[in-house]
Amino acid sequence: MSVAGKKILVTGGTRGIGREVVRSFALAGAEVITCYRTEGPAVDTLVEELKEIDGDHSVVRADVTSAEDVAALVEQCRVRFGRLDAVVNNAGVISHVPFADLPIDEFRRVIDSNLTAAARVIQAALPLLGEGASIINVGSRVATVGIPLRAHYTAAKAGLTGLTRSLAKELGPRGIRINVVAPGPVETETATPPAVLERYQRLIPLGRLGRGSEIAAVVVFLASDLASFVNGETINVDGGI
Repeated sequence: MSVAGKKILVTGGTRGIGREVVRSFALAGAEVITCYRTEGPAVDTLVEELKEIDGDHSVVRADVTSAEDVAALVEQCRVRFGRLDAVVNNAGVISHVPFADLPIDEFRRVIDSNLTAAARVIQAALPLLGEGASIINVGSRVATVGIPLRAHYTAAKAGLTGLTRSLAKELGPRGIRINVVAPGPVETETATPPAVLERYQRLIPLGRLGRGSEIAAVVVFLASDLASFVNGETINVDGGI
């Protein structure tokens, strides 16, 4: 499953699943640019980790809900790499709010961060994507099953699936593949209350939560040539929940 030498952009790559995706690509020989929105220890430690891995890797600040930041991020990819072989849309936000109390501004914030931002990044990156390139959108298992208190998040992730299906048909003739990886409950979900994660663990047939590295492995697969005929798909990585 070689991705050696590939040039990769990963949004939201300093924590959780995104961090594991960045590390997995770098350790597999790809060169990675990733972005973050907020300064913090996670940024600093990832920078230090990547210094220990061979390759031209970079961690930059960019808010993917900002058109100006996205343009600057993609320009860095162009200057540094000259092309992109894969784009991973991982950045996003989540909140838990009863629908009856959900402010429309919070609805918009979650849609913009999880769906509109991915569309914006893809559109900006298209000039750098050639035949054989791969776009991977990190969705969620909740897109098809729904979950209380997350109507806005579920709507955003379901929209990401629709975007992916349409772009698979539109970009496929150019040799560009696009797919969704839909994680189930994973250990990195720090925003989810512990009691809820414990309930998820009981519901998962494998009897445990997923690991970020297990999600990352599927992302790397989709960026590799082994997935050269996988297009427009949603791959659930959820332990069978």
